[in-house]
Amino acid sequence: LLTAGDLLVLNDTRVIRARLRGRKPTGGQVEMLLERITGSRTATAQIKASRSPAGGTELSISNGSGARVLGRDGPLFRLEFNTDIEPLLRTHGEVPLPPYIRRSAAPEDQDRYQTVYARDDGSVAAPTAGLHFDSELLQALHKRGVKTAFLTLHVGIGTFAPVRTRRIEDHRLHSEWCHVTPELCAQIQRARQHGRRVVAVGTTAVRALESAAPDGELKPFEGETSLFIRPGYRFRAVDLLITNFHLPESSLLMLVCAFAGRERVLAAYRHAVAQRYRFFSYGDAMLIEP
Repeated sequence: LLTAGDLLVLNDTRVIRARLRGRKPTGGQVEMLLERITGSRTATAQIKASRSPAGGTELSISNGSGARVLGRDGPLFRLEFNTDIEPLLRTHGEVPLPPYIRRSAAPEDQDRYQTVYARDDGSVAAPTAGLHFDSELLQALHKRGVKTAFLTLHVGIGTFAPVRTRRIEDHRLHSEWCHVTPELCAQIQRARQHGRRVVAVGTTAVRALESAAPDGELKPFEGETSLFIRPGYRFRAVDLLITNFHLPESSLLMLVCAFAGRERVLAAYRHAVAQRYRFFSYGDAMLIEP
């Protein structure tokens, strides 16, 4: 499927232990899922509780650590912690398994829900297509002459959000931070010059690459992207896509349909259901040609 000279582009983001559990002043339980760390002691988060906490509410976590609710922006709460966030997460944070996995995180999820090449902390969900690659497989591909390259896109909570608007065009897609380096751009240019293919591992890699090529020319990019790839989009930077099977009504499924065609993708999904393939984060993957 992959041949010598093909360039495999992987997302090296690392999942942080973004879920914290605490209590409100009333004693009620509260669960915080940090969406983004905005400072050494500030973050935005989803909060689950019997009643949403008001601004100014103090949330206790453990051993005197806690957070104060500063306010709310849509579904996300702004929090200020009384201690540095990163060591707090290392001590008390849990792996933020997707909402459709209805169990608590287990110790083995620390490794299973992380790619073997993850190195840049920042995601609250794994770039799951990359979970299929272990060190032995990457080494075997290297021996066959398949090249590898890396970019970073920190996956946000919005990756699981369904599209609820009547018209797809009216849906506002969540923003995510990504970084496409000059070195990666040069690697892709060399692959193109030699007639080789650019193979994106996961929809996150696609979103980052396409965000770096808005006018058709791939350029270094670092910053927020709100790119919503849906049917009708013209791809500029990717030749092949490796991806898992996605949730219905999700923006990720729409990206895949844009890449391969809606009918082809739905036919593949029907086959996957009939053959009892595994779906979603810990599920099977497919290689797609446009």
